[in-house]
Amino acid sequence: MITWPRNLVNDIARRKTVVFLGSGISRNSVNREGLRPPTWEGFLRMALDRVENDRGDIERFIKEKDYLTACEIIFNKLGKVAFNDLAVDIFQRPGFESHGIHESIFKLDSRIVATPNVDKIYDTYANTVSRATVAVKNYYDSDLANKIRSQDYIIVKVHGTIEAPDGMIFTRRQYTEARYRNASFYQILSALALTHTFVFLGCGLNDPDIRLILESYTFTHPNCRPHYFVTSSDNITNDFKKTISENLSLEMLTYSSQNEHRELSISLANLVLLVEEEREEIASKLNW
Repeated sequence: MITWPRNLVNDIARRKTVVFLGSGISRNSVNREGLRPPTWEGFLRMALDRVENDRGDIERFIKEKDYLTACEIIFNKLGKVAFNDLAVDIFQRPGFESHGIHESIFKLDSRIVATPNVDKIYDTYANTVSRATVAVKNYYDSDLANKIRSQDYIIVKVHGTIEAPDGMIFTRRQYTEARYRNASFYQILSALALTHTFVFLGCGLNDPDIRLILESYTFTHPNCRPHYFVTSSDNITNDFKKTISENLSLEMLTYSSQNEHRELSISLANLVLLVEEEREEIASKLNW
């Protein structure tokens, strides 16, 4: 079970966090046929089935976990129209339903949630239970900064949304283009890294943009508090934790992956209780 640091609990209670939701969170969802959204690697392998020839290099890049290069080649072979339609087939048309873990995340009451997921599973859940009061904004939206500064609750789609496939970020080229065409978005993320605590749930460490922001934060502001990365304990050694801490300013919080990551769901439910208790204490002392 995860032991949640008191500083993190306090930051969430004061709504001074940005909660990042990765594909590991979406994996908890199923549709009526029992199908789950794929991981990043799973999506690439499904896309690879559509490639008719010269698949060897793609297989190699996937095995080496160079997903951006593999996706770039697949995208070029299939073409934008076929690739985007495949993404809609995989992430939208199956009709994935929310899971209890989404409820716990929503109950943390973080004003800003960010996600590289292009699916709409959490977006739909949050707006259903909030009566459509949560704003959903993409990395390229011109009013994103205004929403960040407002009092509104917001979900930031870091890689775009399946509703607008042309704006999704999947390939190496798309990452690079977004970084230059939407430079203000990455400035916003860098600013949030200084003013808020990032909590990564179900995320990987391969996203080049997130790594760039965390590396810049680490070496530009070496004495700042760490952010938090929640992951299963599989293959996580003390040496790896030290490396991640020194280079990305991330404190790793681990849990057992047994029983389909059930321990994470329980730990998040416990975190909700801790945050509620902390808010009651803050309110009783008028210490906002």
